Amino acid sequence: PYGAALPWPARPGETATSHRPGRKAGAVVVLSGGELVLYVERGGKTLLSWSDDQAVLEPCAAALAAAVRDGALGRITVEKADGETVHDSPLAAALESAGFRPTPRGLRLRG
Repeated sequence: PYGAALPWPARPGETATSHRPGRKAGAVVVLSGGELVLYVERGGKTLLSWSDDQAVLEPCAAALAAAVRDGALGRITVEKADGETVHDSPLAAALESAGFRPTPRGLRLRG
């Protein structure tokens, strides 16, 4: 319902020039306790997050990894998170603990 019935919530540290989520075919959101935590753009190259709390990010990254392993998303390589390279993001540790592996382009997980 985000972008249609519900507005996208503001992200921590968001500015007028920040990357914004959008209602696009193939995009995926990950919720925790009914709250938006991750937005995965179509193709999985870019993630946006609404938390930097590892206790929230880790189970959401695990749910994303489960969707990849179950074949719902196919292989993804996350290159950017919250406008920076994924390796410089708080998401990196959560994604790696969920099974994503470092590559020169980003963090990859195959189904």
